[in-house]
Amino acid sequence: MSNTTQLTELFTAIDSVNQQDPNLVSTNQGSVAKEYLYAQRMTEQLSLFAPTASEHLQIACRAQHIKRWAISRSDYPMDRTGYRKWRIDLGTFHAELTAQLMADKGYSETDQVRVKSLLQKKQLKRDTETQTLEDVACLVFLNHYLTDFAAKHEEEKLISIIQKTWHKMSEAGHQAALKLPLPEALLSLIQKALS
Repeated sequence: MSNTTQLTELFTAIDSVNQQDPNLVSTNQGSVAKEYLYAQRMTEQLSLFAPTASEHLQIACRAQHIKRWAISRSDYPMDRTGYRKWRIDLGTFHAELTAQLMADKGYSETDQVRVKSLLQKKQLKRDTETQTLEDVACLVFLNHYLTDFAAKHEEEKLISIIQKTWHKMSEAGHQAALKLPLPEALLSLIQKALS
């Protein structure tokens, strides 16, 4: 993983934005801003899944949900079309904000364009780095958020979510997912979704 001063400063800027998240989650270390914690988990998962990831991919992972709370799901129709519009708008928002932070830290326009493309999930399944970003996001979801999700939804809904998540992942992502240290109940649910 790259460790340039420029990248470190950019990560600090991204983290500073995400630490402003009014939504807090409880951890062993106390309450933490939700999107700040998510960004840390994305970086940690990337280092495990793709330790030689490019700087562009490292940035995209760290900024995947930057300031996500600013665009609420409730501002859109609560249907499939509304959900898709919300996700597209979020992708554009994350991309533009990240590009601005990159510009502030001296990254070239070419670098900014590449990271924006990754954050907007362009060429998913065709661009290796975009696919890796998606794999990392799915692994973070399965590893850190599926348990809470499972407590709030019926099994049928969970199976559908797992199947959709699985469909977005590469074969390498599938292999990594099956090695996650998940509770037995979730592992059996995943097996059920895949059968």
